[in-house]
Amino acid sequence: MSEAPSQTLRGRIIAVLIGVLVVAVLALAAEGAVRLRSLLKHGHATLRTENLYIEDPATGLRVPVAGTRTGKIKINSQGFRGPEIERVKPVNTSRIAFLGGSTTFSAEVSGNQATWPHLVTNSLIREYPDRQFDYINGGVPGYTVQHSLRNLEGRVAAFAPDIIVIYHSSNDLSWHSRDAATRQGIALKHGDDQVSWLGQYSLFWYLVEKNLRILARQSSAEDLSGKLVVDAEALSGPFREDLSTLVRAAKRHANHVVLVTFSIRLRRNQTVDEQKDAAMTFLYYMPYMSLYGLITAFEAYNQVISEVAQAEGVVLISGENVIPGDSTHFVDSVHFTDEGSRVMAERVYSGLIAAGIFDALPSGTAGHR
Repeated sequence: MSEAPSQTLRGRIIAVLIGVLVVAVLALAAEGAVRLRSLLKHGHATLRTENLYIEDPATGLRVPVAGTRTGKIKINSQGFRGPEIERVKPVNTSRIAFLGGSTTFSAEVSGNQATWPHLVTNSLIREYPDRQFDYINGGVPGYTVQHSLRNLEGRVAAFAPDIIVIYHSSNDLSWHSRDAATRQGIALKHGDDQVSWLGQYSLFWYLVEKNLRILARQSSAEDLSGKLVVDAEALSGPFREDLSTLVRAAKRHANHVVLVTFSIRLRRNQTVDEQKDAAMTFLYYMPYMSLYGLITAFEAYNQVISEVAQAEGVVLISGENVIPGDSTHFVDSVHFTDEGSRVMAERVYSGLIAAGIFDALPSGTAGHR
């Protein structure tokens, strides 16, 4: 009589163990799948990127490790994403330096040849076959305008660029808006909004947490209550000051400085559901922002870009909405697909041609130095 309950208990224990084993196997399979996807898509399969970046002792900046090859991303021996480039500029070469953050670095596209800085330079080579061009992709994920200023002075200027193209907005807005939201008591300080302990080690769990947060924040994105009250002029003030400083520094190092207005997937003419999808990245990193606040803030930042270009007498490339705000052109809220990168490159290339920058360069001559 006593053996039946014992057998039942053993059966339940075995069933539980089998269930735990199945869950563990599925979790490991999921972890392996997302890491493989990350490796193929981003060039790394971990949340930790210490092997991809290093602190530059001269500038204190986080910079790509020189000579790194990770999947589709290749860093040259000088520490920039792109082909090899000589520190001493060859004779009869016009050199372009692109400054920005992750949207210039372009980790999301299929390879170095699909980044918009590379495509812009290739278009110029085809347009002017009797001239020589090379470029520096000075974009680094996470960089703000202040970071690019240090990057210019400490790393890029030594390569004597003739043209400096600046593409910034989203990282600066993230920093400045969080400062404003913290003052209003509706956001944590920088660095306080961390993922869970498990999310720090499991890419799969990190993505689960991230997507759950995005869904929760999308559901309340229309609601203005509890969100940052956007004073466009006050919010864009620090960006204006920082961008003006960067432009003045760039003018000391290059004959031509170009400001490009910032393209985002979020648009005023979209439906609310389309706006929520388009704002997914923004809502994750800036949960205190409403859809209206985001649109208003980015419009203010683009207005600042236009006004700084006029005040400093540098080239402005506008037309940010030429790139359609859809999943064909954007991976998320700001980063380009290959097709988005192609359209972005065409926008910048056409702007450079229209500005007449190369008309002043006689055929076969060098640029700034």
